[in-house]
Amino acid sequence: MNQFLTVGQVAEVLNVSKETVRRWDKSGKLKATRSKSSGYRQYDATKFHQQELPLLKPLQSGKSSNEVRPKRRFTSIELFAGAGGLALGLEKAGLECLLLNEIDRSACQTLRLNRPTWNVVEGDISKIDFHEFNGQVDVITGGFPCQAFSYAGKKLGFEDARGTLFYEFARAVKEVQPLVAVGENVRGLLSHDGGKTISGMVSILEELGYAVVLPRVLKAIHYQVPQKRERLFLVAVRKDIQQNFEYPLPDQQIYTLKDALKKGELFKRDVPKSPGQAYPEKKAKLMALVPPGGYWRDLPLDLQKQYMQKSFYLGGGKTGIARRISWDEPSLTLTCAPAQKQTERCHPEETRPFTVREYARIQTFPDDWEFAGSMTAQYKQIGNAVPVNLAFCVGQSIVRLLNRHFEVSKI
Repeated sequence: MNQFLTVGQVAEVLNVSKETVRRWDKSGKLKATRSKSSGYRQYDATKFHQQELPLLKPLQSGKSSNEVRPKRRFTSIELFAGAGGLALGLEKAGLECLLLNEIDRSACQTLRLNRPTWNVVEGDISKIDFHEFNGQVDVITGGFPCQAFSYAGKKLGFEDARGTLFYEFARAVKEVQPLVAVGENVRGLLSHDGGKTISGMVSILEELGYAVVLPRVLKAIHYQVPQKRERLFLVAVRKDIQQNFEYPLPDQQIYTLKDALKKGELFKRDVPKSPGQAYPEKKAKLMALVPPGGYWRDLPLDLQKQYMQKSFYLGGGKTGIARRISWDEPSLTLTCAPAQKQTERCHPEETRPFTVREYARIQTFPDDWEFAGSMTAQYKQIGNAVPVNLAFCVGQSIVRLLNRHFEVSKI
């Protein structure tokens, strides 16, 4: 039986807009049929050219085959660790973390609260000497903030990056010489400073003796995360390692908000009760008028103009503003403040932002992972985190590479 993809699914896989998919369909680049039941466009998965749709293959065969177990002890260092989303996912994949660095006090308390045995070093990364770990660590990971460089010449070098947090990440790589270095960041890093920033990072890692895999934006919804979050991954493999890193295969199953907050495949029980922020009275009255799956366009016209102000007359859908998530869709990307003006993520039934534990569920943190600090600090930690399940899938790809490397080195 043929598997068919909707316009939205094709857009997600190809990382383009639905409008682009429809335009390609009209021009003949893509060929759609009409669903007999709904009349909507649909695309036969088996007829797509693999070069045109490189992520389609795992969708044809069903469940992706990322599962792998470490064949020996693998170790890691986690920089800019935050609340531990990336570190927890890598731990789940089989990597033992020897050191975590984070400057935020509340995030460090969270790490120590949940993993008392972890070596959490709180404070400025520039004060840490990593030489003691030279030759002792397999992987360094970290979500360094995106900062522009000062360009001294045609090709950015290691010393030119001084004063940036990426320099500190690269310095740790230089001092430790891990087999693999993994940086993660927001999608915008690809275009930051006209693409010069990411190019500079690549050239620095190459200067340090690493082969950099083509950076890729991974969509969390393809990796068992009920959220439309995107993270850019920059993977560098030491040049003496004769193995290629392969990004994790996307999963066919797309999980929704219902999967996040209710008992089911992702979690064994409904989301636990927890505190959460509330909307101010004026915002609550406005959000009460938005239906599940709706946004500001579903408000009466006078309220649209009042709430959006000048933005009402500008182009673009702005579908994340005054947004109430429905049960049958993944959440939009969580922000650091759930009641922040114009980035609302409203509960589908109750007129309120998601609670702390609901936030954590959407980021696929386990229910026993506690967050320290004020409620504002907890939301910030969760909103900034790498989804645990996405980190787990990336970790499995790292373990697969390391397994192959050590198998070859025994020969």
